[in-house]
Amino acid sequence: MATIVPIAAVRYAPNKIGDMALVVTPPYDVIDTPAQARYYARHPYNIIRLELGQVLPQDDERNNRYSRAANYFARWLEEGILKREDNPAFYLYQQEFTIRNERKIRTGFLCGLKVEEYSQGNILPHEETLSKPKADRLQLLRACRANFSPIFGLYSDPDRQIEQLLWKAAGNRPPDVEFTDENNEIHRLWVITNKQTIKQVQKLMQQRQIFIADGHHRYETSLNFRDEMHSQGLRGYDTVLATLVNLHDDGLVILPTHRLVRNLRQFNLADFKQALTAWFELEVYPTSPNREADLANFLQLMADRRQNRHVFGLYTEEKQLYLLTLRPDVALAEVMDKSRSTAFHQLDVAILDTLVLERILGIGSEQRKNQDNLTYTRDALDAITAVDEGSQQLAFFLNPTRVEEVTAVAKAGDKMPQKSTFFYPKLITGLVINYLE
Repeated sequence: MATIVPIAAVRYAPNKIGDMALVVTPPYDVIDTPAQARYYARHPYNIIRLELGQVLPQDDERNNRYSRAANYFARWLEEGILKREDNPAFYLYQQEFTIRNERKIRTGFLCGLKVEEYSQGNILPHEETLSKPKADRLQLLRACRANFSPIFGLYSDPDRQIEQLLWKAAGNRPPDVEFTDENNEIHRLWVITNKQTIKQVQKLMQQRQIFIADGHHRYETSLNFRDEMHSQGLRGYDTVLATLVNLHDDGLVILPTHRLVRNLRQFNLADFKQALTAWFELEVYPTSPNREADLANFLQLMADRRQNRHVFGLYTEEKQLYLLTLRPDVALAEVMDKSRSTAFHQLDVAILDTLVLERILGIGSEQRKNQDNLTYTRDALDAITAVDEGSQQLAFFLNPTRVEEVTAVAKAGDKMPQKSTFFYPKLITGLVINYLE
């Protein structure tokens, strides 16, 4: 199955960087321009200069964000800001965070993951990729020959054998790295160099598939880079930096991404509600002046009702919440796209996309991709505010996708709709670097 290898990673030297929180960032794809400027200003050695450098007006083919990243990387290595490990290692990693007023810890480990074609069935994706982000990441990989941020992979280990081996090797020693980031998340890292432990973990992982949770573009970029280098007769270059987390980890959290609809011409709310009754039971949810409490109770009701039914929330311009429950007489195999898997048909987000957005509102896959009529938010209160203010016409609320739904779709060789999963929290960039040279 999956092949993992220890890596002699590059890390920030503790004697040069006192507080790691000053030099790390979230993944590149969630950093907007103001955040990029903030990370640039935070510290002269912030990883942003390598992972997502600024584009300058005078940039050309020779001088650009990628060439600057390569120059910074080489200089920081030379100056000892970044230091390569003496020995190959796995890196036991914890993120401690707060969600819904509860403190949680997610545990995983960083390693090199040997890249291979999805068709081999050992590493499975769950979402489509776009060509533009892959072209960007490939240029960075060509220039620096390093992964500055890990992909996020999931594996199944109900007995937690792998985690137990890593904790045994870590012993009772304090973490090699520990810091609190800007979101009040605590990061802890233990370097595991014990050769016997590494071999045991490798052997256990060879019996398992890996599901890509986050980082599909970076994974496919690493695959393209490997092929590119091999075509030049250069071997190696065949690993991608990965953080692997057990599917059964108590800290594994997926958050929902809610849908907002706008720019619908000649939209009639009464006709829309009538059309919904073809597939859904429509239930008015009573509200009070306390909007925040109402919403919290409404989302909890959605969560409670999902045990054996497909349930959605709807908020309209009449300032009314509705509960939409798929009618028991609706045969999903008949009304959903027959070219898709049974696992896909069972996804709340797929049902909403197909039956409501596409069939009733006429928002097809291209419009969803271009976001002409559809936008996304993870904040349910923001969604309601946007409808109240008139910038959006409708808000749809979803329960979070379950991790077993993600793996079922991946095993079926299918892909999930856009914005189906948000694994929380995001992995940090700059903690461990996989240098391929």
